[in-house]
Amino acid sequence: MPRRHPETSTVEHLVIVGNGMAGHRLVEALLARTERPAKISVIGAEQAPAYNRILLSPLLAGEMERDALTLHSAEWYAEQGIELALGERVEAINRDARTLTTDAGRRLDYDRLVLATGSNPARPPVPGLELPGVHVFRDLHDADALARAAESGRNAVVIGGGLLGLEAAEGLRKRGMQVSLLQRDDRLMNRQLDLTAAHLLENELRSRGLDIHTDAQLERLEADAEGQVCAALLADGTRLAADCVVVAIGIVPNAELGRVAGLEVNRGVIVDEWLTTSDPAIHALGECCEHRGNLYGLVEPIWRQVEVLAERLCLDHDHADAEPAQGYVEKPTATKLKVSGISLYAFGPTDAEPDHEVLSYRDPQQGDYRRLLLRDGRLEGAVLYGDTAFGPWYFEQALAGADLTACRAALLLGATDAQALLDDASNESPHSPAKEAA
Repeated sequence: MPRRHPETSTVEHLVIVGNGMAGHRLVEALLARTERPAKISVIGAEQAPAYNRILLSPLLAGEMERDALTLHSAEWYAEQGIELALGERVEAINRDARTLTTDAGRRLDYDRLVLATGSNPARPPVPGLELPGVHVFRDLHDADALARAAESGRNAVVIGGGLLGLEAAEGLRKRGMQVSLLQRDDRLMNRQLDLTAAHLLENELRSRGLDIHTDAQLERLEADAEGQVCAALLADGTRLAADCVVVAIGIVPNAELGRVAGLEVNRGVIVDEWLTTSDPAIHALGECCEHRGNLYGLVEPIWRQVEVLAERLCLDHDHADAEPAQGYVEKPTATKLKVSGISLYAFGPTDAEPDHEVLSYRDPQQGDYRRLLLRDGRLEGAVLYGDTAFGPWYFEQALAGADLTACRAALLLGATDAQALLDDASNESPHSPAKEAA
């Protein structure tokens, strides 16, 4: 872990590299505070100002207009007194001089620098991945390219059976393409779903027309006579026609700028609990950073990072030797998703261990499924498919480490019935407040 150094200078000029969701959230958090840095500059590599990347899927599917994704316009930044440079990439950081240079030749001085450079699409080591017609799905440019590919092509292959791959596949299907989806694991969304929930999801997506291949080993992509991708060949000999291929197997931190600058980098730019790197004048935030070996892709922990860093930067402005009351700490998170219109909620282990008690409920007519994992009466994991209304209550009980033995019979029925049994058991306890008062 990098060491925290005492800092005596105030933050007159803060430069944020990255105008994605994390960088934009930090800007909003700083503007909400009175003791913020005197000057804030933001540099974004994309031509468009910050937008909601989560909504790229409905944009690709043609269910949403482009303007609906924008978080704030470039004019908004100007009105807030923030210098915004779009379409520029930072190429070099001079840590000694505290300056940075962009590919447009812009040179900025900084007192504090925040790296919010996000992530890059992970790419499998597969021959043919460099062929024209092979795409990723991470930004507006990618969504536009895929929409154009759907206009001119008939067959698509999507590599990756996680959330992003499923959304890309559904988006292309809704645009009229015949889509084959390849998942290396034995189930879709293997990090969130157990086998039963994954099979329910797979059956639903198959009924919509997706061609799904699990346990799929991609051997290579093939080109036609013009050098354009035309097929995907699997290890079992299956050949899938492909006018376009989408790679959506996950993300890797975009930490190259930190690495070139000589910061401590492992998989991501390493930060301490105050989101400070090995250079006390430089912070890192979101998908590009690494804290105690953890990487980030969900918004919940990143939003908590934003609050810690915003407080730190504002404290530094008037109180150079002060620190926030609490730095960033890892917390359990629940995954709440809507995959192609299907609600999912999950936390804890995906698969049951030998000493887990497994409770499950399934309603085939409604398409609902719930599976709970308990150990010694305490909830450790849950998977909810379809009706996810009880998910937050389950997660609350798991975080509290509550003994749910008294309501075990009603746990799958939901929060109201289960909580009533817990309350009754508490009132009957010899150590309940009511009996102690008596």
